[in-house]
Amino acid sequence: MRAFVAIDMPEEVLEVLEDLQDRLPEGRLLDPETLHLTLAFLDEITDEQAQEMHDALSALRMAPFTLALHGLGTFGARQPTALWAGVKPAPALTELQGKVKGAAFRTGIALPRRRFRPHVTLARFPERLDAVQLERLRLFLERHAGMALPEVEVDEITLFRSTLGKGGAIHEPLADYPLRG
Repeated sequence: MRAFVAIDMPEEVLEVLEDLQDRLPEGRLLDPETLHLTLAFLDEITDEQAQEMHDALSALRMAPFTLALHGLGTFGARQPTALWAGVKPAPALTELQGKVKGAAFRTGIALPRRRFRPHVTLARFPERLDAVQLERLRLFLERHAGMALPEVEVDEITLFRSTLGKGGAIHEPLADYPLRG
């Protein structure tokens, strides 16, 4: 199964992000109900690895914390591939991501070696945007790039199954893990 561990966005944050998506002039919007902050993309794992990951996440100890979403940006320099809402630096988030990554390592799941760039993906873009589309996107980012978003109380994380389909990925929560110190 294809799986990942993430922080789900609360309803009040989803409402603000959906309103922002409604203003976006370009791109394929992600379903607001599926918006999340990925801590670790596990990719294809076996049922045994999923059970071991479940056990490791169940044993995870960490106090709840608050996260601040802030600003917008894109992946892809000349040709943007995705629009995201950013996250203000938070030592607790970095610590949590490290613990999830460690749990994956202990269960034999090899994660890609890339820097953790916390974000919530809002939209994806086609391979090429023409000059008019790029300008509309640039103006949108200029108007909204510095916007502050509601704070997120992080008191649990979720293990998701991700099934790819024609309309994008379908995310099914497999288990929630409350944070406790």
